[in-house]
Amino acid sequence: MSLDLALGIARSGLLAVQRGLAQASQNIANAETPGYTRKTVAQQAVTVQDRPAGLRTAEAQREVEAALVARLDASRAAAAAASVREALLTGVEQAHGTAEGGSLADALAALRSGFLALRDAPADAGQQRAVLEEAREAAGRLNAVSGAIGSARQQAQDGIVQEVAGANAALREIAGLTLRIKSGADGGTAALEDQRDQAIARLAESLEVRAVRQPGGDLLLVARGGVVLPLAPDRDVLATAAATMAPGSFHGGAGTLPGITLNGIDITGQLTGGRLGEYLTLRDRTLPRFQAEADIAAAALANRFDRQGLRLFTDADGTVPDNTLPYAGSAQMGLAGRLRLNPALEADPAPLRDGTHAVAAAAGGPTAFTPNPAGGPAGFTTLIDRVLGFTFGDSAAAGAPWPAMQTGGLGPDASLTSPFAAGATLEAQAGRMLAAQTGDRAAATTARQQAEGLRTTLEARFGQASGVDVDAEMAGMVALQNAYAANARVLGTLQSMWDSLLAAVR
Repeated sequence: MSLDLALGIARSGLLAVQRGLAQASQNIANAETPGYTRKTVAQQAVTVQDRPAGLRTAEAQREVEAALVARLDASRAAAAAASVREALLTGVEQAHGTAEGGSLADALAALRSGFLALRDAPADAGQQRAVLEEAREAAGRLNAVSGAIGSARQQAQDGIVQEVAGANAALREIAGLTLRIKSGADGGTAALEDQRDQAIARLAESLEVRAVRQPGGDLLLVARGGVVLPLAPDRDVLATAAATMAPGSFHGGAGTLPGITLNGIDITGQLTGGRLGEYLTLRDRTLPRFQAEADIAAAALANRFDRQGLRLFTDADGTVPDNTLPYAGSAQMGLAGRLRLNPALEADPAPLRDGTHAVAAAAGGPTAFTPNPAGGPAGFTTLIDRVLGFTFGDSAAAGAPWPAMQTGGLGPDASLTSPFAAGATLEAQAGRMLAAQTGDRAAATTARQQAEGLRTTLEARFGQASGVDVDAEMAGMVALQNAYAANARVLGTLQSMWDSLLAAVR
C-alpha cells in the first residue's frame, strides 16, 4: 500500500468521525424537540480494484420503525375520536339530570305521585297546582334533553367544517414536504421526513389515515374507509359547508345537510376514524337517534294522557301529534323540544280533576269517558283513576295493551334503530332511554381511556426506539473520539514516514 493511499484512507476516517460527531451533537441538542427522531450516519467501505480505499458516509438516516409509526397514528385517531364523542355526549347526559336534579323517569314518578295525592283531595286547587308543576318539570326535562341533543348536533356539524379545514391544511403541508423530499433540493431529507411525520400525525387525529411510503420519498395516503387522498400543495382537496341543525335535518337523498366531497365527489359515507369521522357519526346517526327516542317518549306522554280524557301536554300549536304514524316526516319529529303544558290548564287547573274532553270507546283502546260537568261532584275521581290506572300503566284499558312505542324506523330518514326494546310504561321507556343514552357516554369514556392508554404505551415504545438517548449518544461520542485519535495517530505516523523518506533522498 502506498503512503498516498494510506493517507487518503486515514483522511476519510477523520471525515467520517467528524460527521458522526456532528450528528451525535445534533441528536443531543434536539433530544427534547417534539417530533425529532434519532439519526445516524451510515458508513460504507470503499474499494478500488479490490484494494481498500477508505470509506464514505451516506446521508443521515432516521431510526424509525414504519409499522410502529402507523400503529401510533391509529391510536391517535382513536383517542381523538373517543374524546370528541365523550365531550358531546356528556352535555346530553347532564341534561338527562343524572348529575344534578332528577331524570325524566324521576319526573314522571313525581307526576304520578302528584295524581295519587290529588285523588285524595280532587277539588284542592293547591294540589291541582302542584300536579301542574310536576307536569311542567316532566315537559321541561324533555325540553332540556332535546336542547342538549340539538346543541351537540350543531357542535358536531361545526366540528366537521373545522376538521375539514384542518385536514386540508395538513394535506397541503404533507404535499409540500413530499415534493421537497423527492427533489432532495434541501440536501438531507431526514429532518423533512420528521416534519412530514408530524403533519401526518396531525392529519390522523382529524381523519385516520395510513401512510404508505414509497421509493424516492413519495407517499400514498389512504383514509380508513379506503379513500386515497391526493397530495396537492396548492389547493384544498376536501370540501364541505356550514349548516344549521334542525331535528329533521339529515344528509343524503333528499336531505339538506352538506356532505364532504373529494374533488367534487361525495365521500361522506367512506370517512371513518379521527375527529372528523366521529363528528359525522354523531351528526348523522347517534344524535338523531337520541332525538328520535326523546320525541317518541314525548309523543307517548302526550297521547296517553290525551286518550284518557286529559289534554295535559301539547305541541306548540296546541295539538297532540299522532304517535301511531311512522316517526320520519311526522309531527313527532322535534316534539321533545316543543312539548309544553296545555295553556288552558295554566289558566284553570280544574280539568285535572274533571277532564278536558270526552273519549269515545275504541276497540283495543281506552274505554269511553265523559268529563265531569260544571257543578258536578267535587270528589269526582274517574279521570284521575284512568290516569293512574292506564296513562301510567301498560294498558289503555283492561286487557288492551298500549301499542308498542317505536324503536325502529327512527331518525329523519327512518334509517336508525334504538338499541333497547320499547318499555311498556312511560316510566320504563324513560328509564331505558336514559340507560342507553348515558351508557353511550360511559362507553365513550372507557374507549377514550383505553385509546389514550394505548397511545401512551406506543409513544413510550417509539421514544425508546426512535428517540434520543443522551447517555447512549455520549457513549457513542467517546467511541468516535477514540476513533478520531486513532486516525490522527495514523496520520502522525504517515507524516513521520514521509519525513524519513524525504530525508533519505536529500
